[in-house]
Amino acid sequence: MGKVAAGVAVGVAVAACAVAGVVVGRRVGSRRKWKRVVRVLEELEEACETPVGRLRQVVDAMAVEMHAGLASEGGSKLKMLLTFVDHLPTGSEIGTYYALDLGGTNFRVLRIQLGGRRSSILSQDVERQPIPQHLMTSTSEDLFDFIASTLKQFVEKEESGSEPSPVRTRELGFTFSFPVKQSSLRSGILIKWTKGFAIEDMVGKEVVELLEAALVRSGLDMRVALLVNDTVGTLALGRYHDADTVAAVIIGTGTNACYLERADAIIKCQGLLTTSGYMVVNMEWGNFWSSHLPRTSYDIDLDSESPNPNDQGFEKMISGMYLGDIVRRVILRISLESDIFGPVSSRLSIPFILQTPLLAAMHEDDSPELKEVAKILKETLEISEVSLKVRKLVVRICDVVTCRAARLAAAGIVGILKKIGRDGSGAGGTGGRNRSDVKMKRTVVAIEGGLYTSYTMFRKYLHEALNEILGDVAQHVILQVTEDGSGIGGALLAASYSSYSVDGVKLL
Repeated sequence: MGKVAAGVAVGVAVAACAVAGVVVGRRVGSRRKWKRVVRVLEELEEACETPVGRLRQVVDAMAVEMHAGLASEGGSKLKMLLTFVDHLPTGSEIGTYYALDLGGTNFRVLRIQLGGRRSSILSQDVERQPIPQHLMTSTSEDLFDFIASTLKQFVEKEESGSEPSPVRTRELGFTFSFPVKQSSLRSGILIKWTKGFAIEDMVGKEVVELLEAALVRSGLDMRVALLVNDTVGTLALGRYHDADTVAAVIIGTGTNACYLERADAIIKCQGLLTTSGYMVVNMEWGNFWSSHLPRTSYDIDLDSESPNPNDQGFEKMISGMYLGDIVRRVILRISLESDIFGPVSSRLSIPFILQTPLLAAMHEDDSPELKEVAKILKETLEISEVSLKVRKLVVRICDVVTCRAARLAAAGIVGILKKIGRDGSGAGGTGGRNRSDVKMKRTVVAIEGGLYTSYTMFRKYLHEALNEILGDVAQHVILQVTEDGSGIGGALLAASYSSYSVDGVKLL
C-alpha cells in the first residue's frame, strides 16, 4: 500500500506541475500577446502625436500654401479657386428668393422670405427630392428637365394664394457641389462628376446655361442669380447672421473651407476688380498637404487603396468619410498579430464597414461595461465575446484617431486666420500667444457638418487645440454653427446679387 500511495502522490504532483506549467505558459503567452497589442497602440499614439509646436508648423504651412495658391495656378496643392462672390449678405435684404441645392443623390429646393433686418428670415420652405437612379447616368437635358419640373411644382404650390410680384422674375441661387471651373459669378464648367453621377454630355459644359434652358422649357419664369458651392453658402449664411464672419468651414463626410480675401492679394488674377475690394476664395483645403502632418502607415495604406491616391490628403486625415476606416485598419492589424479579438473576422477586411458615426458611438460610450462598444463590434464587425479590457482598447484607438483629426482641423482654421491677419501674431511673430498689447478684432468662423456638430469629443478636442495654438487670442475667435448653409446661403446670395436691389435693398 505504501508503494501505491507513494505512486499516487508522485502522479498527483506530476499532474499538478503539468497544470501549473500550462497556467504559467498561458500567462506568459497572454503577457506576450498584450505586449504586441500595446506596441501597436504605442506606435499609433506616437505617429498621431499633435503637440502644439507641431500644430503651429501646420498653421504656418497652411498659410504658406494659401499664398502660393493665390500667386499662380498650380502653385500649391490648395486650388484657391475664385468664386466671383465679392460681397456677402448684409442683413438688409428684402423679398422672396429661391435656392436649388444639388450636391448628391438628392436635391433640394428652398424658398425664403426676407424682412430686411439682420437674422430676419420671415419664412422658409424646403422640399427634398431624390434623383431617380437612371437620371444620374442619362443626359443633362433629362436631369435638368426633371429638376426644373420639380422646381416649377414647388413654386406653384408655395405661391398659391399669394399676391403675384409685379413684372418681377423670380431669382435663384444655385448651389452645385461638384468640381467646377468657375469663370464668373454665373458661369462654371463641370470638370468631372463625383458621388455616383456619370452624365457624359455634361462634362465640359456650362452648368447654369443647362439649368436655365430647362427652366425655359418648363415655362418657369426664373433667373439663376449665381453659382456657388456649399462652403460659400455657409459663409453667406454666417455673414447674414453676424457681420464679423470672415470664413466658413465644413467638417462632415468631406471637408472644405472658404474665406474673404483681399482682391489685391490674388496675384494670379492681376488687375482683378471688385466692388468691395474683396473676394470669397474657395480653398478646396481637403487637398492640403505638408510634411508636418502626422501620417501613419494606416493613412498611407488607405490613400494607396483609394480611388484618388495622392489626392485629398488633409481630408483623408480629418473628415468623417475616413476616420472609421482608419480605426478599422488598426483593429485589423491587432487582430492579425494577436487573438484578443478571437478568430480574425472577415468583416475587418471590408473597407468603410466601420463608419464614423459608429466610431463616435463607441468613443462616447459612457456605460460601465461599454455595452455600445460590444454591440457595435458584434453587429458590425462580427467580433463577439471580448473582455472589458479589449473594449477599453477599442475606445482608446477611437480617441487617438479622433483627437488627431480634430486638432489638425483646428490648425487648418488658424492657418486661415494667420493668412488674413486674425491670429494675433502681428509684429514680432509671437504666434498669437498672450499679445495683450494688440487690439484684436472679433472674428467669426461659420462652421457646418455633422462631424463637428454631432460628435462631442471631436468638437471638444478641436476647441482645446484652438485655445492652445492661439493663447489669449482665442477669446476673440468664435466658431459659430450654421445650419443648412448650402441651401439657405444660396438663397441669401441670390438676394444679395438680386437685379432688383442695390446693396441688398429691394427696388421693386
